[in-house]
Amino acid sequence: MLDNLFELFRSRFPADRSRPFIEVPGGDVLTYGELEAASGRFANVLIEAGVAPGDRVAVQVDKSAEAVVLYLACMRAGAILLPLNTAYQSDELEYFLSDAAPTAVVCQPHRMAELEALVVKAGITAGVLTLGAAGDGSLTGRARGQSPDFVTTARGGDDIAAILYSSGTTGRPKGAMMSHANLASNAMTLHKLWGFAPDDVLLHCLPIFHTHGLFVAINCVLLNGTAMIFCPKFDAEQAIGLLARTTVFMGVPTFYTRLVASPNLTPEACRHMRLFISGSAPLLEETFAAFSARTGHAILERYGMTEGGMFTSNPLDGERRAGTVGFPLPDVDLRITGEDGQALPQGEVGIIEVRGPNIFKGYWNMPEKTKAEFTEDGFFKSGDVGVIDERGYVSIVGRAKDLIISGGYNVYPKEVEDAIDRMDGVIESAVVGMPHPDFGEAGLAIVVTPHDGGLTPDGVIASLRGRLANYKVPKQVVLVSDLPRNAMGKVQKNLLRESYAAMWKANL
Repeated sequence: MLDNLFELFRSRFPADRSRPFIEVPGGDVLTYGELEAASGRFANVLIEAGVAPGDRVAVQVDKSAEAVVLYLACMRAGAILLPLNTAYQSDELEYFLSDAAPTAVVCQPHRMAELEALVVKAGITAGVLTLGAAGDGSLTGRARGQSPDFVTTARGGDDIAAILYSSGTTGRPKGAMMSHANLASNAMTLHKLWGFAPDDVLLHCLPIFHTHGLFVAINCVLLNGTAMIFCPKFDAEQAIGLLARTTVFMGVPTFYTRLVASPNLTPEACRHMRLFISGSAPLLEETFAAFSARTGHAILERYGMTEGGMFTSNPLDGERRAGTVGFPLPDVDLRITGEDGQALPQGEVGIIEVRGPNIFKGYWNMPEKTKAEFTEDGFFKSGDVGVIDERGYVSIVGRAKDLIISGGYNVYPKEVEDAIDRMDGVIESAVVGMPHPDFGEAGLAIVVTPHDGGLTPDGVIASLRGRLANYKVPKQVVLVSDLPRNAMGKVQKNLLRESYAAMWKANL
C-alpha cells in the first residue's frame, strides 16, 4: 500500500522538472528535478545510516533548502521525522532523544559534539549527521556519493510520518504522532480552500520545525507544484520588498505588527498579492484593522494546533471577520462542550473539541494521556475555550490549559516554573502570560524568595538563558514574599495578571 506522503507530492510536481521550487533571496534556486534527485540521495544516506521504516530521525537544523529535502527524504525512506526547534538547549534535547530513541540525528555542525554526548547519555546508538544553514555538513557530503534513484518506501495512511513535541501543562513534553493520511488530508483541504493556482508564489518567512511553516506552508506549495521564496528568517523590510514577486504570505501575528510598523507597507507594495494568512496565535483586531487600512487586504485568520494541523479558517471568498478564526474546515467536525462534556448551544462559551481525518493518532509513549484527550465518540479535546456565533464563525476566547503563545511559539508555564523552582534561593514561582505589542504574549515570572535569598530579577533571567529556549524565558521577573491563593490553595494567576499589569506595561 503506497500512501506515502511523498508520492502524493510527486504526483503534483510540474511536468517540467526545471521549474523552481525554492528560491533563497540572493542565493540558489532548487528546481523540482533537483528536489527529486536530492531527496533520493538523502534517503539513501539515511538507509546507509541504518534507518528502517518506522525509525525516528531527529532533526535540529537551520532553515535551508536542504532541510526541506531532508524532510522529504525521511518520508521517502519511511522514517518518522522528529523536527526540533533550533533554540532547544541540552536539557530539553536530552529528553526528546531518550523518549523518541531516534536511529539518526541531524544537527547543526557547531553542535555536533554536544549532540554526540547527548546521544550517549540518552543510551541510544543513533548516528549523528550535520547539516548547516548553507547546505553544508556531513549529510550533504555523504549524499554526493549516493545515487539519486530511490524507490519510495511503501507506507499505509495510518503509518506515522512525524512526531512533533510540545511541552505539556505538567512540564513533560508530549510527542504528537501525525500519520501520512493526517498530513495529506489537511494539506489537500487547505490547498483547495485557499484557492492555490498555477501562478501562485509563496513568500515563506516561517521556521520549519513547526506545523505552520513545515506542514501548512510547504505542503501547500508542494501540492501546487509551484515556487516559494524561502527567507531564512523574517525581516519586515525584506518581506515588503519581496511582495512584488509573490502572491501568498503566511505569518504569525508578530509578523503583521512589524509589517504595519513600516512606512513602506503600502497598497502599491501589495499590488501583486492575492492572500495574507495569519495563525499560530490570536491576531488582535487592531492589527487586522490597521493592516486592512494600510494595504486594502483583509488578513485571513485560521486556527489549529500541533495535534491536527488546521481546524478552521476564515473564508477565501466572503467576510473575514476580525476576532474570529472562521468556520470549521469542510472535513472537520467542531463543537463546543461544557464541563460535563455535553455539547453547548450556539453562542455559549466552552471547550473546543474537534474530529476529522487530520487529527493526530495519539501521543508517543503516552497511551493514558492519549485516551484522556479523546472523547468516546472520537473528538479531540483541544483545551482551548471558544464560542460559535450566530453565523457559524468560531472565536477563541481563552485557553483552558494556561498556554502562553509568544511570537507564534507555545510556552507552557509549568515547564518554566519548574526551571525557576530548581534555582537556589527560590521557594516557588508562578509564570503568567501578559500582552506584548510585538510577540502577542510574553511571560512574566513572579518568584517567591527569602529576603536574603541573593536573587535579582536579572539573575533569574540570566540563569534561564542556556537552559530554556529563548522564547520561553520570561521577559520580566518580580520577586515577592508570597503568592495569592484561593481557598483550595491554588495560585490565583488572574490576580497576578491584574496586579502587575501597570508595572508590566511601564517596563515594556
